[in-house]
Amino acid sequence: MCFFVFLKNALTFRAEWCIIARDIFFILKREVYFMRAVVAVIGKDTVGILAKVSNICAECNANVMDVTQTIMQDLFAMTMLIDITKCSVDYNVLADKLKEAGNDMGLQIHVMHEDIFNSMHNI
Repeated sequence: MCFFVFLKNALTFRAEWCIIARDIFFILKREVYFMRAVVAVIGKDTVGILAKVSNICAECNANVMDVTQTIMQDLFAMTMLIDITKCSVDYNVLADKLKEAGNDMGLQIHVMHEDIFNSMHNI
């Protein structure tokens, strides 16, 4: 009799763990969604361009996810991918701040929401 009680308890325990494992699988399987934007910076190379642009992103709680930059002679070109999911300001406010900073530094800064960027390249 003791063995059957043990077996019943073991099978119940195993079934509960299977349910928990299934729930964890579905939680992990869910797709994580980010609202992202692409920031393009072009202009004459000067000290502090990356610092200035990333500081504005940090002030607005936009996380820099990826940066690619190159300098061709004295021309600076940078592309940033930023996560704006938890941004503390509206997307347009962030874009205006970055464009204004670009004008102050003599650079062209373009900000494009990822959805628009993807739509343009899927046509």
